[in-house]
Amino acid sequence: MPLALLALAIGAFGIGTTEFVIMGLLPEVASDYGVSIPTAGFLVTGYALGVMFGAPLMTVLGTKIPRKRMLMLLMGLFIVGNLLSAVAPAFSVMLIGRVVASLAHGAFFGIGSVVAADLVAPHKKAGAIAMMFTGLTVANVVGVPLGTLIGQSAGWRVTFAVVAALGVVGLAGVAKLVPDVPKPEGVRLRHELAAFTNVQVLLAMAMTVLGFGGVFAAITYIAPMMTHVAGFADGSVTWLLVLFGLGMVGGNLVGGKLADRALMPMLYISLGALAVVLALFTLTAHDKIASAVTVFLIGALGFATVPPLQKRVLDHAHGAPTLASAVNIGAFNLGNALSAWLGGVVIAAGLGYTAPNWVGAVLAAAALLLAVLSSALERRQSAAPAADEAVPAAAERGAAAVHH
Repeated sequence: MPLALLALAIGAFGIGTTEFVIMGLLPEVASDYGVSIPTAGFLVTGYALGVMFGAPLMTVLGTKIPRKRMLMLLMGLFIVGNLLSAVAPAFSVMLIGRVVASLAHGAFFGIGSVVAADLVAPHKKAGAIAMMFTGLTVANVVGVPLGTLIGQSAGWRVTFAVVAALGVVGLAGVAKLVPDVPKPEGVRLRHELAAFTNVQVLLAMAMTVLGFGGVFAAITYIAPMMTHVAGFADGSVTWLLVLFGLGMVGGNLVGGKLADRALMPMLYISLGALAVVLALFTLTAHDKIASAVTVFLIGALGFATVPPLQKRVLDHAHGAPTLASAVNIGAFNLGNALSAWLGGVVIAAGLGYTAPNWVGAVLAAAALLLAVLSSALERRQSAAPAADEAVPAAAERGAAAVHH
């Protein structure tokens, strides 16, 4: 794998840390600002919505800029947003900081996915994408638990200052290691927009929204769920997030490798198993060991869907994949926002801290149904040209028989 993938992974590490670390710090942030846990959950929802809208916006703004320079500008925006979060005097200001940082997220992963895929042979594209996303998953093993520990001991503001410093390292990595890749000639915004007329691209994005949304329904509220239901101490949230991160690392790498061999079967297995595990989490959350195993499995099964779905979008948006790739990252975060909001709704309704797990199970099951539909449509589309070619061939054979 090219060394440039390491630079992309470094940037992904910083972005992944700021995206997920807030979940381990929700109680501290809520207490500091005097708001409820569901209200603090808007820091997750707001970030996710910022990614969703920022992905196409920043990608379109960057169509005239070489990809390397755009990646550097995005990391700069990420640094500013996290510094604002670190010094925010009010909850509303912190929410603004989260949104500013989130504007860089979708476009960085979207453009980065295209750059990563272009650096390797066609049969290694999903693996290259997975390698870049390894930075995001490793963030959950190292960055998020460390950030949670720092936040609980030295204050959550220190955590976001450290995350801003990670952004500086990511910016330096991109500047040093990513090659100056010229923009593709002849690709215009209308070509990028044309990808959204492909039903397979839209279905892949819908699977992204629902599938990873299922993960976030449960994980957004992992801190109160594990402390209030499973009976863990507050400090245990750190190593539970490590387990979740380890699952993500393994699921991402396995998902990327298997997606290059059998993409759709990989999606069937991971989405189906994810729905089952999330449903079972309502029961396993009452036992410390069982809940810890479940958290690991949710990370593994959830992130096993990421490389195949990102590759599917790139495959069906061939020729002009940058905007579609970025929008699919936004779709991940639309799912995050939807599920975080729905999880807050069921908790606020008095259904308990395990109720979001049912929300996640339903979302993952819906993603599986879309995967089956997408595959069926693809088979039908493949069969149609073959049938069209068979009709004139049969007519020619008939005409030849009459002639003889």
